Amino acid sequence: MSSTSNSNNSHNLALESKQDRPNTVRIPDRVDLWGSPRSRQGSPSHSPRLGPSRFLNGEKSGASFAGAELLGKLWGDRKKQPKNAKRKGGKVWYHKERVKGLVVLTALVGLFFLVDWIMLLRLQDHRVGSDDRSSRNASSVSAQVKVTKPSKGKKHYGGIYGRLLALAAHALAEGQNKREPKDLWQEPVVPASAWRPCADQRDWEPNEGKNGYIMVTANGGINQQRVAVCNAVVLARLLNATLVVPKFMYSSVWKDVSQFGDIYQEEHFIKYLAPDIRIVKELPEELKSLDLEAIGSVVTDVDVRKESKPSFYLKNILPILLQKRVVHFVGFGNRLAFDPIPFQLQRLRCRCNFHALKFVPKIQETAALLLERLHKHSAQPGLLDHYLVGPHAVAAMIARSDRAKASKYLALHLRFEIDMVAHSLCEFGGGEQEGQELEAYRQIHFPALTELKKTENFRLPSPAMLRSEGLCPLTPEEAVLMLAALGFNRKTQIYVAGAQIYGGTSRLAALTSLYPNLVTKENLLSSAELEPFKNFSSQLAALDFIACTAADAFAMTDSGSQLSSLVSGYRIYYGGGRMPTIRPNKRRLADIFVKNNTIEWKVFEQRVRKAVRQTKHVQSRPKARSVYRYPRCKECMCRTD
Repeated sequence: MSSTSNSNNSHNLALESKQDRPNTVRIPDRVDLWGSPRSRQGSPSHSPRLGPSRFLNGEKSGASFAGAELLGKLWGDRKKQPKNAKRKGGKVWYHKERVKGLVVLTALVGLFFLVDWIMLLRLQDHRVGSDDRSSRNASSVSAQVKVTKPSKGKKHYGGIYGRLLALAAHALAEGQNKREPKDLWQEPVVPASAWRPCADQRDWEPNEGKNGYIMVTANGGINQQRVAVCNAVVLARLLNATLVVPKFMYSSVWKDVSQFGDIYQEEHFIKYLAPDIRIVKELPEELKSLDLEAIGSVVTDVDVRKESKPSFYLKNILPILLQKRVVHFVGFGNRLAFDPIPFQLQRLRCRCNFHALKFVPKIQETAALLLERLHKHSAQPGLLDHYLVGPHAVAAMIARSDRAKASKYLALHLRFEIDMVAHSLCEFGGGEQEGQELEAYRQIHFPALTELKKTENFRLPSPAMLRSEGLCPLTPEEAVLMLAALGFNRKTQIYVAGAQIYGGTSRLAALTSLYPNLVTKENLLSSAELEPFKNFSSQLAALDFIACTAADAFAMTDSGSQLSSLVSGYRIYYGGGRMPTIRPNKRRLADIFVKNNTIEWKVFEQRVRKAVRQTKHVQSRPKARSVYRYPRCKECMCRTD
């Protein structure tokens, strides 16, 4: 392509918006005020600060407090008035006597339920006995999630959901020989199967990349970095630039030195995208010696607002690229909008995510072993195994002679690490000790949030308000109650993905008690098989990504998680309408959980199933939503009807 045609293309895109910035501070999500717990920068020394943005004309400064003001309006500033009503002596005496009576009555009722509950648990123990130990090493302690099967003598369900957990245990014991609801392992087949992958189709000439070089050092974890890579590919095409293979920023949170080539197949990435953009492994010699920060070629996340339009890059970045010949983006977390984007650029985004990024053989080979053991050495690979682990899926199958019928498994992504818990500002039943611990964590890792809480004339929403709005992550107890209510059998094999769960083993007691056939990568793979991944959290996360994506059913506890977003999108793209995903509507579930002390189990079941069923509707990508999560759109997939 000639540089003239590229200039015309750039000019047309620039006309999409005469003004790149609105006059008001935009808050697409509550957490954007102080940064996502997974997008914060872990190593400041690797991310030079250039002061106030060069492109925002001062609009960025003070955004946190402007955002705080808008958040205050959103939530309202309803302050509760203290009750100062005084009671007379006689009323006080009557009240005390009445309370005493209620306490005695409550104690008697509680004793009755306690005895009944103990009998039910004994019955449950005898019925499920040893049948639930079908998974190899399922009771061992996981190095990450710390899965431990509790002893039978300590099945006391305390805490907020003690009553509901006891009811769930009884329901699972009673129903372990019954058939599961038929829609648990299915999607609405007809509408879902009407879509097929087609992002691999191209309708343009290769980009020559004559305008200069784009470098990207992506921050966050492996999933944030994956999104940044694909956005960088689109940006290189937009600006007719040559992309240098992206770098990954070292984070004090993830503590992983892995680079692009340690996780993804570099040669495949370069060759597959060659018809789209020019990609090189490093800058030419004449540009390597330049001090990019000194010449103004470094662009940080301070300079570019989230989800900026293509016109922003054409107006502000292209001139730097043409003048300096190189631009280095540091961070680059979610810095490119999903709409409005030209059709072919959006398709390139999907092509990068679903076709160009293949895991290295080291990860594929170990993941193939993981999938083989999850499917109990099945004679057939899973539906998505080929796309995830390549030829290793077939190799693992051939290596086994004692093939058996495939075993289904549910993958559960428990998003309940301390950073998420602290960032949410919610309460999780841990009392004063929990509050102090989380506040101390916020002061270190989320100082902006701590300062926001001190802002005069501004009141953050209460934990109860946050929970009612569905803004609190599901706890492990809430997750297991959801699974039990949906009808998953007690013998269901559950693969748990996630890092260190806040609260440790005790927080997982209910989950391991109700679903003892629970496994992680740490107890499915041997120490020798995991040794090459030691101290490489991103590579370990890649194993979780593959196990979740290939699962017969996938359940998330936080729909805003980047892992859950990418996994669900991959399952939609390649699943052919046969890979169900459970996306809890946390607002509706919160309304159900708040009645935990009174609601009957049958009613609880019905309401949870209805709330989850409504999220299974097959729909096209909503406007401005992620194509990585919602690939059912004409840019990524094609309809067959």
